[in-house]
Amino acid sequence: MRIGEKTFVSLAYRLTVDGQVVDSTTADKPLEFVYGAGYLLPKFEQNIAGLEKGDTFQFTLTADEGYGDTIAEAVTDLPKSVFMVDGTIEEGLLDIGNQIPMSTADGQHLIGVVKSLDGDTVTMDFNHPMAGKTLDFSGEIIGVREATDQDMMQGMAAASAGCSCSDCDDSSCGSHEGGCGCGC
Repeated sequence: MRIGEKTFVSLAYRLTVDGQVVDSTTADKPLEFVYGAGYLLPKFEQNIAGLEKGDTFQFTLTADEGYGDTIAEAVTDLPKSVFMVDGTIEEGLLDIGNQIPMSTADGQHLIGVVKSLDGDTVTMDFNHPMAGKTLDFSGEIIGVREATDQDMMQGMAAASAGCSCSDCDDSSCGSHEGGCGCGC
């Protein structure tokens, strides 16, 4: 069976950015998803369309085809008080590079990266971690089958191991809104 609309795909892949492997899955713990359900980058799906079990792939996505360019307005200063719970800030929460799940006043969920601290001000970057980056993918199709009704209802929730993204090491991977910084 070939990858196409309403197929359930299992694949192993490696994502390389600037010569560094930033994410990967294995045949033992593949990324699994319903093709065409909108969980992956559209250009990622286009590059694997028509492949079948055992086929390998290798392709590059530009920033525009991936997560877009970085947006200067997505870097903002917030008062430290925003991070206080019961009048204190959790130890290590504001360490430079830490990813912090946050939400906007209208309830939109975002992941911000602590960029710097200056007195009572925290500079946060809300750009996607892979924004502005060229994404090099390689891998192998482990399996393709017709998606079941349950697969269609659950999408990536039916996946057995699709959440290995290095960008989600802080256990915020439940925010898999079509990817946590990689192809998954």
